[in-house]
Amino acid sequence: MNMVDVILKKKAGKTLSTEEIRAFARGAADGSIPDYQLSALLMAICFQGMDARETTDLTMEMMHSGGVVDLSAIDGVCVDKHSTGGVGDTTTLVLVPLAAACGAKVAKLSGRGLGHTGGTLDKLESIPGCSIEKSQEAFIEQVKSIGCAVIGQTHDLCPADKALYALRDVTGTVDSIPLIASSIVSKKLASGAGAIVLDVKTGSGALMHTVEDSIALAKAMVDIGTHAGRPILALVTGMDQPLGTHVGNALEVREAIDILAGRAGGDLLTVSLELGSRMLVAAGVAKDIADGKARMRAALDSGAGLAKLREMIEAQGGDGRVCEDVDYLPHAAYRLDVPAPCAGYVARMDTTAIGYCAQGLGAGRRQKSDVIDPAVGLVMRVRLGDCVEAGQPLATLYLNRRELANDAAAKLTRAIEISEEKPELPPLIYAAVSPEGIVR
Repeated sequence: MNMVDVILKKKAGKTLSTEEIRAFARGAADGSIPDYQLSALLMAICFQGMDARETTDLTMEMMHSGGVVDLSAIDGVCVDKHSTGGVGDTTTLVLVPLAAACGAKVAKLSGRGLGHTGGTLDKLESIPGCSIEKSQEAFIEQVKSIGCAVIGQTHDLCPADKALYALRDVTGTVDSIPLIASSIVSKKLASGAGAIVLDVKTGSGALMHTVEDSIALAKAMVDIGTHAGRPILALVTGMDQPLGTHVGNALEVREAIDILAGRAGGDLLTVSLELGSRMLVAAGVAKDIADGKARMRAALDSGAGLAKLREMIEAQGGDGRVCEDVDYLPHAAYRLDVPAPCAGYVARMDTTAIGYCAQGLGAGRRQKSDVIDPAVGLVMRVRLGDCVEAGQPLATLYLNRRELANDAAAKLTRAIEISEEKPELPPLIYAAVSPEGIVR
């Protein structure tokens, strides 16, 4: 197939055939199409878009470009959850053990953090001894025996997506809904999930900054999953401030444990219960969302969720004592409070900038080869709408290199806007998107 003809066809706004999309995906996976032609077609897609059939075709071709995990040996419906990425988004470590404690099977392949967003694998690896690498057979056995596992993706999962994503990152073609949707859903389908719950973020710390774009992305992914015959739904949730109060790997594990132990709550718990209740419905464990929330609450109140987290950590080689005493987690050498420069109300947060502040302390990677410091990060001391006095701590920095303190404090101060007037608070849940439609 002549790739130039395919590029010109999409450049003109025409619809690509299934065969043309198959050639595109296979050429990306095996390297037979040069990067400059792949990049040209990505840019044409970015400008001209793709219809639902094209997007589904691209998703399925990327899914089948490598190995596909077979979870048929696990009884029941294996349910998975995916977030489009945010700051302080520790929902996986809260809802996976809670859902498993309620009887759901959660076989989750997760990713690492890059840029301003955190990665679940990096958080798990901050637990002493915890491994995120398992063979497919061991992964399945763990889910069969304790109900949940969270590990890294296998190397042969969706190689076409890996190749295209690397190019999108350096060619300015990330912000395309068909490309984002097909990338995310292809990996979820290849990971073998029987049902999928999506958490699509919106706001200053999200990939999509507007509610309408976030809903459009959620709908595109739900449509793909539906066409693929997989039960799928999405929530559009707010990321105009960090979801949890803790940002950084061991710090986020600490907050998840505090929530499961009943010592903390807030927006992180609220979103976890919303997503987790829908996972229970999708898994056939709960009859409806209200029943799912009641079951999740019962697992939380009884301590079953925390016990399940410990079981999962120990099954993956980690020190389960962290669930009883968070001081077994890595500690930073220094702490520094960042004071409010004036009195007033917390009116706005640049959540992406807060994420990059934590990254600059060593909690994230500027590039994939960077080594993460599991102990560092920050803890937010204020939420949107809070009234603060001058000098009151906005956040506490946790760092191991004292020379980073002044720059990090300055960045954090700039990321938080204080106003004389109390702001209107943004919603936490904006919409639910399912094959039946959009509920705002």
